Amino acid sequence: MKICIAGFGSIGRRHLRNLLAIGEKDIVLFRTHQGTLPEDEISNIPVETDFQKVLDQKPDALFVANPTALHMQVAIPAAKQGCHIFMEKPISHELEQVKELIAVSEASGAKTFVGFQFRFHPGLDMISNLLKENAIGQVVNFTCRWGEYLPAWHPWEDYRKSYTARKDLGGGVVNTLSHPLDYLAWLFGKVDAVQAYIQHISPLELEVEDTADAILQYENGLSGTAHLDYLQRPPQHTLEIVGMEGTMRWNNADGHVQLYQVSKESWETLKIADNFDRNELFLSEMHHFLSVCRGEVEPSCTLNDGILAQQLALAIHKSSNEGRKVALSEILTL
Repeated sequence: MKICIAGFGSIGRRHLRNLLAIGEKDIVLFRTHQGTLPEDEISNIPVETDFQKVLDQKPDALFVANPTALHMQVAIPAAKQGCHIFMEKPISHELEQVKELIAVSEASGAKTFVGFQFRFHPGLDMISNLLKENAIGQVVNFTCRWGEYLPAWHPWEDYRKSYTARKDLGGGVVNTLSHPLDYLAWLFGKVDAVQAYIQHISPLELEVEDTADAILQYENGLSGTAHLDYLQRPPQHTLEIVGMEGTMRWNNADGHVQLYQVSKESWETLKIADNFDRNELFLSEMHHFLSVCRGEVEPSCTLNDGILAQQLALAIHKSSNEGRKVALSEILTL
């Protein structure tokens, strides 16, 4: 399989390492040489700076790992010639160009998988199954929190120059930490409306928001809150779900699920594997995507899923900017 990786930042490097680890060797990198990572480990990997030269090699698969605002510049021409797309989240910073990606993909048969790797987390998968089993009865509320200090993410680079901190590259805490916007929809269904407040509150030198709080209202009547920030130390990524017959808690720090059921009147710890490593999320989604490329399965996280997450991100911004509740139907529908 001929594979191209567009971008050699942190996630592009991870995808490269994982592809090599599972035996894929026919790889080309598309780069603009704006990254800050050392290049010694890619000395034997072909590099192109002209994307047309990549397309001329007729890749079977493209990993879109460049800055958010540049995703469509590579995804659309690749999909147009039938190349399958692994799209890092979020799919884009807006939705206008996504219409073209949909059109060319339908014409060529190209499949798009969106890299929301938390769908492959064993703890969240456990929660998904418990919800299907009605383990805590009717769900009445949830609270999701993800805070992580931005300058500590990539110590080798100046955070101010990364896409996460730059408006022109599609950064900001809502876009960058958008995983919950996807996995909450995976667990609870489609959001109907949102009331949100975003701000840049810290001394960090950013062009974008560093904090976001949103109340999400779902089509089934459920509501819950999501908090995102670039500031919290130590980092925290947690989810609590309250039901009429119990409560579930998940903490990304250890990955386990805490389950309280009224019928038992006690807490139970449902553990994931002790040797679980975060990279397993990325390996799992990669194996799945390569199966998509071989025509064995359909994408488990589709382009439409990515669109729904980005519609919610845009609605959060719109709600904060206009100081009102925003229905998802107000956002561009594709």
